[in-house]
Amino acid sequence: MELPLVAPLRQTQPQPTISDVASEVRRQWQASRLAQRLKRGDRVLVAVGSRGIANVASIVRATLDYLRDLGTRPAVVAAMGSHGGATAEGQRELLASYGVSEENLRVPVLTDMATVQLGTNSWGEPVYWDKNAYEADAVVTVSRVKLHTDFRGRYESGIVKMLVIGLGKRDGAAQHHRWGVRGLRDMMPETVKVVLEKTRFQAGLAVLENAREETARLQVVDRDELLEVEPKLLQEARALMGRLPFEQLDLLVIGEIGKNYSGAGIDPNVVGRLLMECQTTPDDPPHITRICALDLSPESHGNGTGIGIADLTTDRLLAAIDPVPFRMNNLTACFLWRSKLPLSFPTDRDCLAAGLATCWQPNAQALRLALIPNTLELADLWVSPPLLAEAKKNPHLEVAGDLRPLPFDAAGNLHQEVLFPHSVRGRRGR
Repeated sequence: MELPLVAPLRQTQPQPTISDVASEVRRQWQASRLAQRLKRGDRVLVAVGSRGIANVASIVRATLDYLRDLGTRPAVVAAMGSHGGATAEGQRELLASYGVSEENLRVPVLTDMATVQLGTNSWGEPVYWDKNAYEADAVVTVSRVKLHTDFRGRYESGIVKMLVIGLGKRDGAAQHHRWGVRGLRDMMPETVKVVLEKTRFQAGLAVLENAREETARLQVVDRDELLEVEPKLLQEARALMGRLPFEQLDLLVIGEIGKNYSGAGIDPNVVGRLLMECQTTPDDPPHITRICALDLSPESHGNGTGIGIADLTTDRLLAAIDPVPFRMNNLTACFLWRSKLPLSFPTDRDCLAAGLATCWQPNAQALRLALIPNTLELADLWVSPPLLAEAKKNPHLEVAGDLRPLPFDAAGNLHQEVLFPHSVRGRRGR
């Protein structure tokens, strides 16, 4: 089967957006109880994780500026479990790639992996917390609230998870992940109760993003309100998240996978594949027969977690995987199915050809093909004629150009920067 012609689409549904993020960060902190709990000279740590948050450097800088204005001595502490290879150097490098560095922010950035044991939770399991955070006079977090890639629960990705898994470092991450889904969904809320009782955590800045991965809402959540407020924010985040605009695809082509796009490399909430041991994938759309993944983002630093969610890939993606962070992340998480290596091919053209040949749609005129840059940036995509006809009936989809052949270079690889000039990869190339 020959590769079909494709046309560009743009998702145009209006999205809530904060125009002046730094000013809103300050306003949120000023309206909180934080100033009443701090005194001049206090050492206050701002916990920042490895998730790709839009405007994260600006958000952290505005938080640090507010703390300086209160007369405190702020610093940043890394809040991530096994990411960055579970090493201080790897986590420092990961934060710096987001603009969270000592040079950029003019404060210490603490990435030590040492923890203290706070006690035990109701399961009888030890509770670990970052040693630097434990010894500080106060701790606040900058946390994106969103659906988790591994489970559904009252608390998923957000402030609670950062307090338990992020500031638990590798010890806390391993402690919970060794229980599988139960450790995250059921034990994590029990552990956070110990953290709230035994530490100087004061408040978290919750960040919600819209479907275009822009800052849509900011809210400081006080420690005393955390367990009641975060589930409401999670429901807001669920309504805001980006989605593919089609319920069924024969073939989905993902330009890049990576930890900067999703903790799972490929966001299961977007592609409709949970792929978790002993867990049943919900029968919600989209339903995708075949997925091709072409590249690993350099921002992932070799961590190819989630590659197993794809069916087919390229030799160069597999070659880009660094086995040290890849294995560390997956063995700590105890979720292994998603990182089994798929069949690979020497070029993008070969990979797509195999996808077409195995996607259970032998009728070329009926082929439902979509291409996206990654599973985070979904506003712009390219589609085959059957999807184009469907898109023209959707008031929130704009046809942005005519049908044309896929742009391959002489080596048989896609010109992704041509297809997606405004994506992370397109901007990186400039």
